Amino acid sequence: MKKAKFSVWLKQSLLFVSQGPWVWAGYTLLVGILMPLGRVSLALGILLSVTSLFVGVGVAKYIDLKYSAENPVGFYWAINKSLPLAVLAASAIMIFWFAFMAVANLFTGEFYKIAQFFFYWELTPENLNHQTTRELANWIYAYANITLIFTLLMLTTFASWFSYPLMLFKDYGWSQAKEEGNYAVSRNQNAMYKMLGFTFAEAILCTTVTPLLTPVLYMLTSTMMYVSYKGIFEVSK
Repeated sequence: MKKAKFSVWLKQSLLFVSQGPWVWAGYTLLVGILMPLGRVSLALGILLSVTSLFVGVGVAKYIDLKYSAENPVGFYWAINKSLPLAVLAASAIMIFWFAFMAVANLFTGEFYKIAQFFFYWELTPENLNHQTTRELANWIYAYANITLIFTLLMLTTFASWFSYPLMLFKDYGWSQAKEEGNYAVSRNQNAMYKMLGFTFAEAILCTTVTPLLTPVLYMLTSTMMYVSYKGIFEVSK
């Protein structure tokens, strides 16, 4: 199994922007449009954000095949192939979040917040007015950055960074994908730690300084997930 470098993964991921700029930017814009729904229902926001993250892996595969392979695939193929597994994974993440939140609220006695997880309309004039663009974006996307960190923590704890692409592209079961993925992580710990550290740092930065880049970070993370998977599992050793 070939060892990898984070700098190479990041460079290759950024090249996807120039390889398929309209697809990459268009999907990023779609993610940015969907994320504000988290201010209506946190459960829906988490579901859409995590689904977007994992479907983005399929979109990255589509860009790769469309512009560098002899047999390109259609965009519908990428969505149709990735969406069912992405929704399943996102639902699991949402359930974990709800479980932690419900236990915390039971201990604090704030029972009303349990119902608000599923519906709580926050898109009111009071919240939308009298704010700068950055402040408004920070308010809208803050939960999405926390969701990204939470998702990666759940992946590295209960599965592997490579579990989703292995299940998606190689049809592995969860246990096999976890085993193969964790072995790959152990062989490339330096690159993996740097990539996770970079993603966590960017998520924190997007929470405070550059909130408008949150959808970009999601698509970049999806692309890095695909590029790192391809570099280890699809490139000839």
